Amino acid sequence: MDERERRGAGRMRSGADTPRRKRPDRYAHGPSGGGPGRRQPGRPGQRKRSSRARRRRRNAVIRWLVFIILIFAAIGGFLIWQRYGASNEKADLEQYYGLDQEDEIAVVVNNEVVREDSDTQTENSEPAPAPGKVYDGQYYIEYSVVRDRINKRFYWDPNENILLYTLPDGNVSVEVGNSEYTELTETKSVDYTILKTDGRTAYIALPFIQEYTNMEYEVYDDPGRAVITSEWGEIQTAEIKRDTQVRYQGGVKSPILTEISKNSKVVVLEDENDWMKVGTEDGFIGYVKTSTLSDMTTETTSREFEEPVYTNISKDYTVNMAWHNVSNSDANSYILETIAGTKGLTTIAPTWFNLADTEGNISSLADADYVNYAHQSNLEVWAVLRDFHGGINSYDETYEVLSYTSKRTKIINQVIANAIETGIDGINLDFELVSTECGEHYIQFVRELSVRCRQNGLVLSVDNYVPQPYNEHYDIEEQGVVADYVVIMGYDEHTEGSYEAGSVASIGYLENGIEDALESVSAEKLIAGVPFFTRLWFETPKTEEELAEQAGTEAASYPNKVTSSAYGMTEAAQVVADAGAQTQWDEETMQNYAEWEADGGTYKIWLEDDQSLEEKLKVIKSNNLAGVAEWSLGMEDSGVWDLILQYVN
Repeated sequence: MDERERRGAGRMRSGADTPRRKRPDRYAHGPSGGGPGRRQPGRPGQRKRSSRARRRRRNAVIRWLVFIILIFAAIGGFLIWQRYGASNEKADLEQYYGLDQEDEIAVVVNNEVVREDSDTQTENSEPAPAPGKVYDGQYYIEYSVVRDRINKRFYWDPNENILLYTLPDGNVSVEVGNSEYTELTETKSVDYTILKTDGRTAYIALPFIQEYTNMEYEVYDDPGRAVITSEWGEIQTAEIKRDTQVRYQGGVKSPILTEISKNSKVVVLEDENDWMKVGTEDGFIGYVKTSTLSDMTTETTSREFEEPVYTNISKDYTVNMAWHNVSNSDANSYILETIAGTKGLTTIAPTWFNLADTEGNISSLADADYVNYAHQSNLEVWAVLRDFHGGINSYDETYEVLSYTSKRTKIINQVIANAIETGIDGINLDFELVSTECGEHYIQFVRELSVRCRQNGLVLSVDNYVPQPYNEHYDIEEQGVVADYVVIMGYDEHTEGSYEAGSVASIGYLENGIEDALESVSAEKLIAGVPFFTRLWFETPKTEEELAEQAGTEAASYPNKVTSSAYGMTEAAQVVADAGAQTQWDEETMQNYAEWEADGGTYKIWLEDDQSLEEKLKVIKSNNLAGVAEWSLGMEDSGVWDLILQYVN
């Protein structure tokens, strides 16, 4: 083997010239050995690359997971904020206060926003008037708001365009568009127009209202509003701990009415746990979080104001008045026979005056001789003025008379003239056809009549049904201020027009009537009326035809047809005796009750007698009332006067 062959063989043995040298350079630097314990060519790089790939894939997955979590967190946070986060939405204040026109202002009275009632319309079927308006920079309040919420003695006559306010000695009167007004007989003036009108709707200037009212007010802009306080007494107040928002309703999503600063005072109106309904000084009524309030306390508010004093005639004895139903002048001549059997009577009330027409004229049966005879018997005469059993006899006709100031004045002038001419001691007002719509006109009539009676030394007593929701418009509270006596008629529980038979005057009817009346009228002014009569009822089952005719009416719920007739005490007892019926004492009504079958039906009667009358007199005495009144003379048993005398004098 020559030298060249040896070198070639050496190269073959050493592997220096193997085909592996021709593999890619990336493996050239790696170890050449492949035996046990040696690292295999190419594997370390592969591991590094696969590890980095795995890390990249893992990191990418993590990043995507984080991204997805963040998205869900953001969505969840948004939903939570949507539900629980506080809203910055501002309330539309013109909508909140109900302002529709540029000249309208908001009115807040005693922490209540006065809004137009969409269900209320004027008598011309027009929308309800705005509660307040501004004219020439002066703020005005609509008349019904003044009457119902601020001072009920203001009275607006839309028929004769005059505003009245009744003082103890006469009226304050204002005509539309004037800055002058009359107080009693004195002419006065102010530097603004007192009364504005929009059709038949009247608006009264705020400072003029305050002149006769125990009230305070402030006015604000943006939007224009008048904030009025006319009720005084205990209120609950609190202080705001930090700047906060007053919201329309309780809840952070409710629109913001106003921002209120730390240390501001609010009136607390309602507690709704986490939220409190409050009133701010500038007339926003809304809600704040309970946690924003501190120093909650009860305060007593008041204002110096001299209320008018209505003097009254008060008898120094218990009044025992009997109505005398006089239907014609001949009845006056029987006065001595009528009162001959009475005992302890102090007052007689003949039914002398009636409304004759819708123009304000009256018919009169007043008789000076009658008055003289009564006076000789130590009786005062309180003549009755009625709106029925005369020339008129309907709710509409009474309204037609009382809704005109000139007609009311005409009635009063005639009554007072008759009273003075005949020597009458008092007037007993008995108006029973007063509709709800007529209520404000009726009570104004009572005020005006009280002034004239007061000026002429006449006692004014006013008759009323027992207080019920349907007769609230008679306003016995105001009667109790301006009149001398308020009489509640503790009878007519069931009347001729009732759908079922029943007592004319159960004990509960009288008790409840007295209790309710005493909430508005003092006991020393309240007289309770009791009946000397009862009703005999006759019941027959209704026919199928009658029930069909009455379908859908209140009458349909009563299975029997009823009729009745009124009887005095002696006559009623005789009817029961003639029927051969037996009476039983009814503990519920505190009356003797009888019923019997005859004439194809059932007769029922709840008697008025000594027993039932005594139970009523006990109630009157226990309540220390001013007296008792009886309807009517001639219907009583002679023995009742000794009984009445025991309880009344």
